[in-house]
Amino acid sequence: MSFLLGVVIFVVAILISVILHEAGHFLTAKKFGMQATQFFIGFGPTLWSTTRGETEYGIKALPFGAFVRITGMTNLDEVDPADEPRSMRNKPAWQRAIVMVAGSFMHFALAFVLLLALALGIGRINENPNTNAIGGVSACVPVSLKAYNQGSCVGSKQASPAKAAGIKAGDKIIAVGGTPVHNWTQLGVAIRAHPIGKPVSVTVLRDGKRITLDATPARIPGCKGSCIGIGEAVVFQRSSPVGAVAFAGSSFGEVFVGSAEAFAKLPAALPDLFNKNRAKTPAGDVSSVVGAANIAGQAVSSGGGWQYSVSDLLLIIISLNIFIGAFNLLPLLPLDGGHLAVIFYERIRAWLARLRGRPDPGLVDMQRLIPVSVGVFGLLIGLGLLLMAADIFNPVHLVQ
Repeated sequence: MSFLLGVVIFVVAILISVILHEAGHFLTAKKFGMQATQFFIGFGPTLWSTTRGETEYGIKALPFGAFVRITGMTNLDEVDPADEPRSMRNKPAWQRAIVMVAGSFMHFALAFVLLLALALGIGRINENPNTNAIGGVSACVPVSLKAYNQGSCVGSKQASPAKAAGIKAGDKIIAVGGTPVHNWTQLGVAIRAHPIGKPVSVTVLRDGKRITLDATPARIPGCKGSCIGIGEAVVFQRSSPVGAVAFAGSSFGEVFVGSAEAFAKLPAALPDLFNKNRAKTPAGDVSSVVGAANIAGQAVSSGGGWQYSVSDLLLIIISLNIFIGAFNLLPLLPLDGGHLAVIFYERIRAWLARLRGRPDPGLVDMQRLIPVSVGVFGLLIGLGLLLMAADIFNPVHLVQ
């Protein structure tokens, strides 16, 4: 159930981000006096609509996005002569450019606001490599990696070694098999040193008292070697307003660079999309919206407390918005960046014409660019379907 909740929250968040994207185009177009005749959520048959002023607002049957219709975006659009003065193509280049950039700006703004909310409301993880305190104890030994990622005990008939031994969240493990441990790394090494299926003494500090328990390491999906099913305790530390801004700025930059690197890996990733070791190849760093939704579900169902779930889910939504915003600015039609590139080309062409004492050539003939636009659109659809297929039949898990 928690996995499904994560997927639903992710889908709703993406729908909201797409609506905000279109709202960016809509609001800037209105600001510059352009005529916007429609603003709809979804596609297909209209379920509901209302007209306010010159704009029809409504909801379509298929909630797969949103769209805004601005009069005369290109010279391909048929426009009533009476509406031509307010058409987008009749406005200055700088205004048209702002309208095209506004969609990606909304993705970036949403990501930045969510980063601020993360730092101020939940806090950043304050990792302490010297701790050996227990933050969480698994309830069972999951039957599969999928069950492990979803935090599911369905089908399991075995309690986790830690739970069976009586280890509790908040305990501090100070020795394993009589060997003292002082940090999480030493604790992991000590546990893995004992064979699976053979009991080992675990000494914990609980409420100031030393307690020795017997745990039997097991093979747990998602955990390498001998494991007992425990998670490290960490502290979420909220930031000050200034610290939150600094965190949002640095994190935004890191995610932006990471998105660029993931996109650069795409050609090398394609051959490994259906590799059984996909997560260990460049293909593990690229996914479709289906893969992102799957990871969002895993993040919510993985356990460890609400702070982990919410922060992981927010970071997934933040990362996807930054990627979409940046990708949409690529100078390829039919992306917004392609239209932006056409505007820049028109202005450069007009500048060169002035230097030669010739009149402004005007708008680019978009009819000639239709084959390019259709080709790029087909390529993007094909790539998207390929990534979706890989995410369905060979998904990437949070824990390998």
